Amino acid sequence: MKRDPASDRQIRAAEPGRSTWLAANAGSGKTRVLTDRVARLLLNGVSPQNILCLTYTKAAASEMQNRLFQRLGEWAMLDDAALRAALQRLGFEDVIDGARLARARTLFASAIETPGGLKIQTIHSFCAALLRRFPLEAGVSPQFQEVDDRNALILRDAVVEEIAESEDAEVLSRAALLTTDENFRGLTGEIAQYRDLFDTAPDGDALDELLGLPPGMTPDAVLELAFTRADMERLGHLVEALRGGTTKGDETALHKLSVLTGPSLAALSVLEDVFLTGATAKEPFSPSSRFPSAGVKKAHAHLMPEIEDWQARVAEARELRVALLARDKAQVLQDFARAFLPRYARAKEARGWLDFDDLILRTRELLTNTVVSQWVLWRLDGGIDHILVDEAQDTSPVQWQVIAALAREFTSGAGARDGVERTIFVVGDKKQSIYSFQGADPSGFDRMRADFGAQLAETGQPLQVLELEYSFRSAGAILGLVDRVFDGREEAGFTTDQRHKAFKDAMPGRVDLWPLVEKPEVEDKEDWWDPVDKPGQNNHHVLLARQIAEEIQRMLQDRVPVPVEVGHTGQYRARPIRPGDIMILVRSRSRVFPHLIAACKALGLPMAGADRLKVAAELAVRDITALLNFLALEQDDLSLAAVLKSPLFGWDEQRLFDLAQGRGRRTLWQVLRQNPETYATELSLLHDLRDQADFLRPFDLIERLLTRHEGRRKLLGRLGEEAEDGLDALLGQALVYEQTEIPSLTGFLVWMEADELQIKRQADSASNQIRVMTVHGAKGLESPVVILPDSLNSPDQDRAQVLPTLDMPLWKVKATEEPAAMREAREARRARAEEERDRLLYVAMTRAEKWLIVCGAGKIAKDRSDWYARIEDQMAEMGAGEHAFPGGEGLRLENGDWAGLAMDDTPPTPRARPMLPDWARQMAPPAEGPEQTLSPSVDLGGAKALAGEDGLDEEAAKRRGRQVHLLLEHLPGSDPDTWETMADTLLGEGPDRAEPAELDLLLAEARGVLTKPATARFFATEALAEVPVTATLEELAGRRIHGTIDRLIVGEDEIWAVDFKTNVTIPDRPEDTPEGLLRQMGAYAAALTQIYPDHRIRTALLWTRSATLMELPHDLVMAALRRSDPS
Repeated sequence: MKRDPASDRQIRAAEPGRSTWLAANAGSGKTRVLTDRVARLLLNGVSPQNILCLTYTKAAASEMQNRLFQRLGEWAMLDDAALRAALQRLGFEDVIDGARLARARTLFASAIETPGGLKIQTIHSFCAALLRRFPLEAGVSPQFQEVDDRNALILRDAVVEEIAESEDAEVLSRAALLTTDENFRGLTGEIAQYRDLFDTAPDGDALDELLGLPPGMTPDAVLELAFTRADMERLGHLVEALRGGTTKGDETALHKLSVLTGPSLAALSVLEDVFLTGATAKEPFSPSSRFPSAGVKKAHAHLMPEIEDWQARVAEARELRVALLARDKAQVLQDFARAFLPRYARAKEARGWLDFDDLILRTRELLTNTVVSQWVLWRLDGGIDHILVDEAQDTSPVQWQVIAALAREFTSGAGARDGVERTIFVVGDKKQSIYSFQGADPSGFDRMRADFGAQLAETGQPLQVLELEYSFRSAGAILGLVDRVFDGREEAGFTTDQRHKAFKDAMPGRVDLWPLVEKPEVEDKEDWWDPVDKPGQNNHHVLLARQIAEEIQRMLQDRVPVPVEVGHTGQYRARPIRPGDIMILVRSRSRVFPHLIAACKALGLPMAGADRLKVAAELAVRDITALLNFLALEQDDLSLAAVLKSPLFGWDEQRLFDLAQGRGRRTLWQVLRQNPETYATELSLLHDLRDQADFLRPFDLIERLLTRHEGRRKLLGRLGEEAEDGLDALLGQALVYEQTEIPSLTGFLVWMEADELQIKRQADSASNQIRVMTVHGAKGLESPVVILPDSLNSPDQDRAQVLPTLDMPLWKVKATEEPAAMREAREARRARAEEERDRLLYVAMTRAEKWLIVCGAGKIAKDRSDWYARIEDQMAEMGAGEHAFPGGEGLRLENGDWAGLAMDDTPPTPRARPMLPDWARQMAPPAEGPEQTLSPSVDLGGAKALAGEDGLDEEAAKRRGRQVHLLLEHLPGSDPDTWETMADTLLGEGPDRAEPAELDLLLAEARGVLTKPATARFFATEALAEVPVTATLEELAGRRIHGTIDRLIVGEDEIWAVDFKTNVTIPDRPEDTPEGLLRQMGAYAAALTQIYPDHRIRTALLWTRSATLMELPHDLVMAALRRSDPS
């Protein structure tokens, strides 16, 4: 079969019998190569459980698995001719017989049904599975949980609190003095991230050597170098010389030097300021040739040699001074890390938690520990014969160590089994390594290729090294520009011999460069009440966002054509652009990002929304959080005001002002409660939620608001469907909180504030919405039209506090106070960041299939290192023509006849909306479950009060009964002088709260019961209160009952069961007792007879209104029980 060069290279890379290292350009089909290789391994008889494929993200693992299962599923259904053709396209050159066809048809079932199945997973998932398989050897709990970032942060905070109360409190104090509270959390996170470095950090002498400090160097020794006795005499001569100076510099130096009285670190700082160059000089902090002025030098030439010598010594002393400061700070950091890391490890171990770094580090230890590694690898040898590594450029050094340990038996030749060819396949692209913040090391890609190549060569199985140069994604104009922009950027991973080739060379392509939106000299003044950081309407980022949104609107309205291939013929026609064709990529979610979202929404463009959602920042979540804050503290006027103005109530400013003004010292809640008729709707909702706040878990409380009180409908009606993601995320977090903490409302609010939770949204082009996301989030995606608005450099914002050097971690100091070693480390870090910025641009440009639009807002850097300037320069050199764009003239680079394509106006086939089946629209029949347990006080039938009893309605009577029961449960055993206060606490809030006048009557009734001698004995210490009882009663045909006896006294030979009744009308004799009450007491008597068969059971009712006890004859209550009619 004749193949094109691109397909031929893919087939060679997918050859299953050879270990292969594959460098794949963007859009070159590496995912297809991976799935082809796995499919060919399966066709060659390899069991699915013997294949391990490691990917970088769960999304990539899912994508690969879906593609593979789709292909295997198709094979199962193809006829012989079609299947044979499919296998030939896969690379099978020999005759494909019936046996191979039969095997191909069984692979789908085999992949699904094999124990363990196909292992296509992230390296973290693999490590977790391995640790669970060998927990004893790894020293972890078999039931360990993978802790998320939020819980890890909360745990680190708890560890810091623990240190504050321990013998290491002084260590914490020293560390806290060197940072802010805001940065301290970040510091503990970085210490945990670099735990490996801290574990091996050398002693203080090595630290001195790293920072260039001589042995025994102290601040006093630094001062001795900077100030000799002669220097102080010289200082007087210098001051006198400067008095004759005529320049501003001489005057400033005179002012600073004339106040010096002797050697000190403060005096040294003054000399550094006067004698040395500044931080921005060509040679920073070196002796200044401009001091003193030429006039002073000429007039006092005899002083100059001594002054120049002093300047040199001050420069040397400065280096030692800043090195001492850096050493002291680094020592504090290491002391704190030694106190923090063991406690943090123990805290995680106590909870059975492992974080992502733990998974990798523990697995590395497991596979490299000489005591157990051979056993583990021997067990794994029966399980892994082929290792495939995807996105290898983003693999960290520690992850490479895990992979190398797994492949040790492969590369040594010692682990081969009879008839089994074991292979390694690695695919990646250094040019797309953009995850250094997660430990990615692009230099490791080449290093590991050399290591594996050398090891495999010794086994007689050389490593095949291939490149995929053809792009199946992007048009020629885009790829040509990519090659030109990255010429000469070898340090970032780009080489001149790794050019891009467009597989679809006939596909028209286009690159547009819009003119820059310049920064205004003065921004428009906004209203005084707006936040100080709110940009004006003429802000350059706001203007650019509006420009982009308006251009997208025009493109959609004018039905601007985009090329589309006709089948797989290589022929192209045009169709109108769609919202789903457009992807807008930014470097970060600051600057232009929020304005883009706002501008597109303002024009009503179909938007997929932000790719990441900050849950706490969502308006709907903020409204609910404000409500929860009010429920936790009724004096929180600000939260209540926010709730009233939210969609939950929809108040305007005027109505809120009317409520708030003139209220004096009263809270807003008090004002609401004092006007029940005016604010009936508000009070109904707020009273209900306040009544439940102490009893419902956070999830149930929020769900009650959203469902029972229609909060979801109200919020979505005002804020749109996008608000649903935030609401669902909040409910999800409530469930997570309840699984890990003792649930409470205030606890949940504190837990939510502990960290800024973000959730990732999956934006699918098939949804036909405009996507706005970061370049990092777009990795692996593609789009017909890509817009790059964030093309100018932003100030470096390296917020990291720990600076990892080759030898040890250091604590960053101000750039002007860095010793040479730290300066070099920071510069190396900055250089790596610039290289990654190059790679980020490469990823951004190669997301575009047909049309790349580059624009920006602000000012180009002088060195023209901005993305915009580099693209502009290369487009000009490539002969791009001028073109009119929004805002003025720009450049356009094209290939193919875009304008000459015939337009296909056939509208896209809309997605079929699934129809609900009939059963989904009907009420489900009642579920058949276990027979309901009966409540003696509710379910046995019969009247609960005498005929003619009036007064309170049924609900009010029940509520009054609960109130009296609550008092009789909690007041006994306490000082009667405190009863009034206790009653106010018990009934002042909650669902059964009582008004003051009502509370007095209830307390008087309870006091009468508790103080009357005939009833007081039932409240003595030996009496049991609120005793639950459960039994299966023959008198009820074997039905089960469960109830609560108000008071139970267990004597030597008799049992008293007493129930409180608050009826208004009290019967004169037991026989007149309402039937329902007799049945209830009969059920208690029958249950107690089973529990205490040798005791006499006596039942009685305590009528609280009259404080009288009425004993009920046993035969009377049992007869009533047998007459029961269970509901």
